[in-house]
Amino acid sequence: MKVVRESSPSRPGPGPSDAALVVGARAGEGWAREALFGRHATRLNGLAFRLMGRDRDVDDLVQDAFVAALQSLHQLEDPNAFGSWLASILVRLARKLIRRRRMMARLGFNRDALAIDLDEIASACATPARVAEVRRLYRVIAELPADLRVPLVLHRVEGLALGEVASMTRVSLSTVKRRIEEADARLRAHHDEGNEAP
Repeated sequence: MKVVRESSPSRPGPGPSDAALVVGARAGEGWAREALFGRHATRLNGLAFRLMGRDRDVDDLVQDAFVAALQSLHQLEDPNAFGSWLASILVRLARKLIRRRRMMARLGFNRDALAIDLDEIASACATPARVAEVRRLYRVIAELPADLRVPLVLHRVEGLALGEVASMTRVSLSTVKRRIEEADARLRAHHDEGNEAP
């Protein structure tokens, strides 16, 4: 499953560029912070939803990513890269959250926190067969460790190039390739199990 992602220019429409807004936010201008949030919130919400799958977690994750970005805005070297830098912060936070949940589930706590709301993921206009396939795939994805799940979703669902995935997850390109191959192998194995005759 590979979806072409929407492009996210640093200046989508009228108004100041991301670089100008970053300069304003660094200077303590509230309007610049609000403009950055308004410009990137929808895209970030979509990314968080596809990584996490539950609305209550998406909202908290997006807010946490913005707070972390604004607190460390001085570390951003290229103000024009704010959008991708913000997304990489969200990816790291999502990965930590997935790991924490898996650990809690292994200890017997909060098992339903790993669940993905499959009805929210499937499109309303999808055929029943397609909905069943999406549900089956996301059940497998939900069981993947964070180190496999995050790169797989970023590459196959978000449509990011392997180099972008490596940058966002802060691992080497070869590690990203290996992790995606392992995740794909697990998906294929699950698919093969589902297609076996009884």
